[in-house]
Amino acid sequence: MGTFYTKCKIENSADRTKSVVLSRMLVDRGSEYTWVPAKSLEKIGIAREKNDVLFVMANGQQVTRSVGFAIIRLDKHFTIDEVVFAERGDLLLLGARSLEGLNLTVDSRRKKQVAAGPLPAA
Repeated sequence: MGTFYTKCKIENSADRTKSVVLSRMLVDRGSEYTWVPAKSLEKIGIAREKNDVLFVMANGQQVTRSVGFAIIRLDKHFTIDEVVFAERGDLLLLGARSLEGLNLTVDSRRKKQVAAGPLPAA
Protein backbone atom coordinates (compact mmCIF):
# COMPACT_ATOMS: atom_id res chain seq x y z
CA MET A 1 0.00 0.00 0.00
CA GLY A 2 1.28 3.45 -0.87
CA THR A 3 1.36 6.05 1.83
CA PHE A 4 -0.72 9.18 1.77
CA TYR A 5 -1.58 12.11 3.98
CA THR A 6 -4.80 13.75 5.07
CA LYS A 7 -5.92 16.92 6.77
CA CYS A 8 -7.84 16.61 10.03
CA LYS A 9 -9.15 18.74 12.86
CA ILE A 10 -8.54 17.88 16.52
CA GLU A 11 -11.00 19.29 19.07
CA ASN A 12 -11.16 19.44 22.84
CA SER A 13 -14.16 17.26 23.73
CA ALA A 14 -15.08 19.42 26.75
CA ASP A 15 -14.78 22.74 24.89
CA ARG A 16 -15.31 22.36 21.16
CA THR A 17 -14.34 25.98 20.54
CA LYS A 18 -10.75 24.87 21.14
CA SER A 19 -9.34 23.08 18.11
CA VAL A 20 -6.34 22.76 15.84
CA VAL A 21 -6.16 21.80 12.15
CA LEU A 22 -3.35 19.46 11.16
CA SER A 23 -2.71 19.71 7.45
CA ARG A 24 -0.48 16.66 7.04
CA MET A 25 -1.30 13.48 8.97
CA LEU A 26 0.03 10.18 7.63
CA VAL A 27 -2.81 7.68 7.27
CA ASP A 28 -1.43 4.53 8.91
CA ARG A 29 -3.58 1.45 9.45
CA GLY A 30 -0.51 -0.18 11.01
CA SER A 31 -0.65 2.20 13.95
CA GLU A 32 -3.40 1.58 16.48
CA TYR A 33 -3.33 5.12 17.85
CA THR A 34 -3.47 8.60 16.35
CA TRP A 35 -0.34 10.66 17.07
CA VAL A 36 -0.72 14.45 17.41
CA PRO A 37 1.98 16.98 18.34
CA ALA A 38 2.03 17.42 22.11
CA LYS A 39 2.20 21.22 21.69
CA SER A 40 -0.99 21.18 19.61
CA LEU A 41 -2.85 19.10 22.18
CA GLU A 42 -1.64 21.27 25.05
CA LYS A 43 -2.62 24.43 23.13
CA ILE A 44 -6.26 23.29 22.97
CA GLY A 45 -6.34 22.04 26.56
CA ILE A 46 -6.26 18.26 26.05
CA ALA A 47 -5.24 16.65 29.36
CA ARG A 48 -2.74 13.83 29.68
CA GLU A 49 -5.03 11.09 31.01
CA LYS A 50 -2.58 8.18 30.80
CA ASN A 51 1.15 8.62 31.36
CA ASP A 52 4.06 6.38 30.43
CA VAL A 53 2.13 4.24 27.93
CA LEU A 54 4.58 1.89 26.20
CA PHE A 55 4.67 1.83 22.38
CA VAL A 56 6.81 -0.14 19.93
CA MET A 57 7.92 1.93 16.94
CA ALA A 58 8.20 0.49 13.40
CA ASN A 59 11.97 0.10 13.89
CA GLY A 60 11.44 -1.97 17.06
CA GLN A 61 12.40 0.81 19.48
CA GLN A 62 10.22 1.07 22.60
CA VAL A 63 9.10 4.53 23.74
CA THR A 64 6.72 5.87 26.37
CA ARG A 65 4.25 8.63 25.66
CA SER A 66 1.20 10.20 27.29
CA VAL A 67 -2.33 9.70 25.97
CA GLY A 68 -5.42 11.90 26.14
CA PHE A 69 -8.93 12.08 24.67
CA ALA A 70 -9.93 14.25 21.71
CA ILE A 71 -12.49 14.59 18.95
CA ILE A 72 -11.05 13.84 15.51
CA ARG A 73 -12.77 15.31 12.43
CA LEU A 74 -12.25 14.57 8.74
CA ASP A 75 -14.73 16.49 6.61
CA LYS A 76 -18.23 15.45 7.81
CA HIS A 77 -16.91 12.43 9.77
CA PHE A 78 -15.96 12.66 13.44
CA THR A 79 -15.20 10.44 16.43
CA ILE A 80 -13.76 10.67 19.90
CA ASP A 81 -10.60 8.67 20.50
CA GLU A 82 -7.42 8.37 22.51
CA VAL A 83 -4.58 10.40 21.01
CA VAL A 84 -0.87 10.14 21.69
CA PHE A 85 1.11 13.24 22.70
CA ALA A 86 3.74 13.02 19.94
CA GLU A 87 7.18 14.37 20.69
CA ARG A 88 9.76 15.92 18.38
CA GLY A 89 10.83 13.36 15.78
CA ASP A 90 7.62 11.28 16.05
CA LEU A 91 5.49 10.83 12.95
CA LEU A 92 2.04 12.43 12.97
CA LEU A 93 -0.32 9.54 12.33
CA LEU A 94 -4.02 8.94 11.81
CA GLY A 95 -4.29 5.42 13.25
CA ALA A 96 -6.55 2.43 12.73
CA ARG A 97 -8.73 3.03 15.80
CA SER A 98 -9.60 6.54 14.66
CA LEU A 99 -10.31 5.35 11.12
CA GLU A 100 -12.65 2.71 12.52
CA GLY A 101 -14.40 5.27 14.74
CA LEU A 102 -14.77 7.58 11.74
CA ASN A 103 -16.28 4.62 9.85
CA LEU A 104 -13.71 5.06 7.10
CA THR A 105 -11.56 2.57 5.27
CA VAL A 106 -8.53 3.12 3.05
CA ASP A 107 -8.64 2.87 -0.74
CA SER A 108 -4.95 2.23 -1.30
CA ARG A 109 -5.18 2.40 -5.08
CA ARG A 110 -6.72 5.89 -5.03
CA LYS A 111 -4.81 6.89 -1.86
CA LYS A 112 -7.76 8.24 0.07
CA GLN A 113 -10.20 7.41 2.83
CA VAL A 114 -13.65 6.21 1.79
CA ALA A 115 -16.86 5.46 3.68
CA ALA A 116 -16.81 1.95 5.15
CA GLY A 117 -20.57 1.47 4.78
CA PRO A 118 -23.14 0.21 7.28
CA LEU A 119 -21.86 -0.70 10.72
CA PRO A 120 -22.22 -4.35 11.72
CA ALA A 121 -24.53 -5.09 14.64
CA ALA A 122 -24.85 -8.15 16.84
